[in-house]
Amino acid sequence: MAAGRPHTFTGLGRGFISAGIVLTVAGLVLGFEDIVRVGVLLVLLAVGALLFARRPAPRLEVRRTVNPPTAIPDERAEVEVTFTNVDHRSSRLYLAEERIDYVLGDRPRFVVAKLEPGATRQVRYVVRSHLRGRYRLGPVTLTQRDPFGLTHVTRSLTSTDELLVLPRVVPLGAGHPPGSGVGNDGETPQMIALHGEEDVSIRNYHDGDDLRKVHWPATAHRGELMVRQEDRPARRSALVLLDSRESAHAGTGAASSFEWAVSAVASVLVRLEELGYRTQLVTQEAVQSPNAALMIERPVPELIEDLASVQLGTDEDFEQVQSTALEHVSAGGLAVAVIAAGDDDTATELAGLRQPGAAALGFVLDPSSFAHGRRGAERSEPSEAAQRVRERLATAGWRVVIVDAKLPILDAWSTVTNKALVQVGSL
Repeated sequence: MAAGRPHTFTGLGRGFISAGIVLTVAGLVLGFEDIVRVGVLLVLLAVGALLFARRPAPRLEVRRTVNPPTAIPDERAEVEVTFTNVDHRSSRLYLAEERIDYVLGDRPRFVVAKLEPGATRQVRYVVRSHLRGRYRLGPVTLTQRDPFGLTHVTRSLTSTDELLVLPRVVPLGAGHPPGSGVGNDGETPQMIALHGEEDVSIRNYHDGDDLRKVHWPATAHRGELMVRQEDRPARRSALVLLDSRESAHAGTGAASSFEWAVSAVASVLVRLEELGYRTQLVTQEAVQSPNAALMIERPVPELIEDLASVQLGTDEDFEQVQSTALEHVSAGGLAVAVIAAGDDDTATELAGLRQPGAAALGFVLDPSSFAHGRRGAERSEPSEAAQRVRERLATAGWRVVIVDAKLPILDAWSTVTNKALVQVGSL
């Protein structure tokens, strides 16, 4: 579909009009008919060019193909733009300019040659973004000049497409949360009957299991801790929470604490899916959507796409995120929170996400290390705010790591999933 077509004189066209008027008036005043004829000719030529440009333009359609359709930061994507003449008349020569977000680079410009009815032309250009996000491609603006260069006509083909740049996903190796096993509740439970009891389902004890479920007769019989498992869930569950408070994060662009958090959440989601977890992602965008419950628990590839467009929000928005997370966290389910060090009340409320007998992993970002682009600076002691948040979460049984601007996501994950830890939350 084409938008409006403004018709204007070029600088040369305006010069022709001005010169023609001056010559006509001067010729009339001085009585030189030849000068009057020249002036009138210049004016008529400019006006005629404008009338020529006002003719209805042939209808063109534009279609884009993006390869790959989704990209990651700093990955090049090729856009193929196909112009098709769907009119019964031939099109003219156009100078085309594609409107794209400044993050993708300079606006591409190219020439669209004359198209016969039904003919097509393809042009290609390359874009690359350093940041995740959804970026619109188009509309394309076509500019045409008359043969004398006196006028130009601008029309816009309003069709648009989208390039999706996903957050960067970091492979997290073989580390997994305490008690995750292969993603189910440990090994296949066995049915036994001891001392006249009814058959119960038992399995070996794993880190993070509720000690109240220890089956003491089976433990004494086997010489190792065994736990009851009355209802064996098909999959373990995990809830991942993203802190999007603008007041708590620091830094700009790809080096900001918020971008580290988004990338970490995406990486954790992928790793939990590999381990067989049923995952839920709680963000302010999901909570504020009309179908919040459906948006929170979806396939991981769709959750990663959602992360491409998450934005910073207010403290009030995050309070709603926390309340929703408390409602959705499953009994015995894993809780993962990627948060920026802020006020103590927020840390206290977040601590309640950990369920009795379950594991909880906390990534506490120290905003002071991300401020003013300090990634190249030497690592320093964590801020008092970050240490207070760590203490609150660790006291509630969380495994916590303080993240500064120089700590890779893989190292942070390896720290909170370290099986050699003696005390949960002691990091």
